[in-house]
Parts: sequence; C-alpha cells; structure tokens
Amino acid sequence: MADADHDALRVTPLHALHRELGAKMVPFAGYDMPVQYPQGVLGEHNHTRAAAGLFDVSHMGQVRLDGAGAAAALETLVPADIAGLAVGRTRYTQFTDVSGGILDDLMVTNAGDHLFLVVNAACKAQDIAHMRAGLGAVALTELADRALLALQGPLAATVMGRLAPEATAMKFMSFGAARLGGIPVWLTRSGYTGEDGFEISVAAADAEALARLLLAQPEVKPIGLGARDSLRLEAGLCLYGHDIDTGTSPVEADLVWSIQKRRRAEGGFPGAARIQAELAHGPSRKRVGILPDGKAPAREHTDIMDAAGRRIGTITSGGFGPTAGGPVAMGYVEAAFAAPGTQVQLLVRGVPRPARVATMPFAPHRYFRG
Repeated sequence: MADADHDALRVTPLHALHRELGAKMVPFAGYDMPVQYPQGVLGEHNHTRAAAGLFDVSHMGQVRLDGAGAAAALETLVPADIAGLAVGRTRYTQFTDVSGGILDDLMVTNAGDHLFLVVNAACKAQDIAHMRAGLGAVALTELADRALLALQGPLAATVMGRLAPEATAMKFMSFGAARLGGIPVWLTRSGYTGEDGFEISVAAADAEALARLLLAQPEVKPIGLGARDSLRLEAGLCLYGHDIDTGTSPVEADLVWSIQKRRRAEGGFPGAARIQAELAHGPSRKRVGILPDGKAPAREHTDIMDAAGRRIGTITSGGFGPTAGGPVAMGYVEAAFAAPGTQVQLLVRGVPRPARVATMPFAPHRYFRG
C-alpha cells in the first residue's frame, strides 16, 4: 500500500495501543485495523474460546435516535419488532430495501429515553443517510466521540465481575450502564464470536485507559480481525458484504428468527411482500453450513455443485475452524439441497471435492441466558 493510501485510512482511539502491542495492521472498512498480534490468529482464536479476548470494534457506527416516535419510525426501515423491545434489551435486525435485500445488519437497543444502534463500519455512512431520509422528525445523532470494545470468551464474566460485579447478572442481549475502574461505560451482553461476552461503548477519550485496564486482567489478551473472522464463522454468524447483502433476503439468509411474529404478519417494512411470500412458501435458496471432506478449506466464491456437476450455489465464507478441528464454510444452495447431510461437491481450482451440508453453528454458542 502506498503511503498516501495508508495516510487516508481512518484510525480508532486505540490505534497507538495496537502499534505498541505489536499488531500487524491492515486496511479494513476504511480504517487501519489490527489483523493479528504476535500471538498469531490461531493462538488468539483459541485464547478467546478458552479465556477472554479483547477486540477493538470502534470502527463500527454508534447512533442515537431520540423522539417519541423513534421505534415506530425505525420499524418502517427494518423487519424487527422495535416497538415491543423492552427497556434494557437489544435486538438484532437488518435494514431491507424495496426488493427485500439487506442493506446492512445492525443491533438496536432500547436504552429507555432513546434507541441506541450499532451498525457496520463499511455501511455506516449510507446507513445514517438512509435513516435521515426515512425517519422523519426523529432526531439522529452519530456518536462519533465514542469507542467500542468487545470482551469475549468464557472468562469475560469473571473479568467483568471483578471490575463491575453488577454486570454478571446481565443476560444475553441485555443493556445497562456501569463503571469499569471508574470509567463510565454502556454494556451490552453480546458479541460476534458465539461466546459469552460484552460489548462496551465508552467515550473515545477514555478508550485507551479502559483497554489497558482490561488487558491488565490475567484472563485477557488482545485479539485481531483474523481471529474475529474465524470465531464468527465457527459460530455460523453472517458477515455483511459476504454472507448477506442486497442480493440476499433475511429468509434466504436463515435469519427468520430475527423477524418477530407481529412484523411477519403486518409487514410495513421495505421488501415486505417478497419476505412474506418467502415466509409462506419458502425461498428458492438457503444459507447453509458446509463441511468439506479432508483438510483443504473452501474459500469465498467457490462453486457448490451437485453429484452431476451442476452448479447449485456458492460459498460465501470459508476457512479453517480451529475449534471445529477442520475446514468449515457457509454459503447458499438451492432449497432442494439445503437439508443437513446432503452430499455436494466444491469446485476447488477446477477439481470437484466432496463436502456435505451441515447444521450450524460449528462450535456451540455459549451465550449467558440466565
């Protein structure tokens, strides 16, 4: 990368700390981000599964919506039940377009007097423009002065219990305010690794002090984007721009669980006609897990073939799953081939290789539901 291009990248409030910790930095969603630290991707992945990993996800967008009509207005842009979201609870949903495709996926929290949203880094500018155009009188504030950290792993609650004991009572997808070492934060018991953990929103000015406090705990090590990707793949979680995009609907993507009963019946969101038709009759294709035979991973864009060599789909994410102990992948196949156990072929460098459709996740979810 040329220096001029590198200089054009944005940085998070933890950029200097990443450098200090020996991170390998790469461009990601317009930011200079750590892909790995000296421990390496495999070590970081395994540490997160065994203890607690700290991720910098400050590149993601944080947004506040204010106004009595905020929930109803947001429901005109997403298929989730926002009006019925209890105070202190978080819900996963998607911005859909008029054809039922996915513009982005996001988290929505009912923070009591406002809605708190977290959107993907690569989409945040267009998401904010989309909301400003579609939310009418609702006041939208981009929280550009806040950082976002994720503490993930089976010992994340141990760490949080030491610093903010009240956090251990929080359940998966719940939200609350706390102080960590005297630093005020917003906590959501969530994450994108399949593990128990917390996402921590903090003032940008306090981010480095908070990160150092967490890294000083014996259970915690810094984790980069490389392990974040292998962890979410094993957990069967979608990555926007790869597993979901404007060419995929929530039903095709196996995200029906994120569309609550009232919204399925009422519609009222972009692309509702298509999504309701797919709910009623089934989509023509489905997102599925894929387990390649042998040790060779199947990468994104690999064609999926039936026994006769006919193309029936494509891989959207794939790689080695350290916890699964072998290659894992996900992708889309024609609905007739979506049943777990279905034998398929993967066209790797022109050579068909055997694989089978598998149930996700590839590593068990360990969310704390209380």
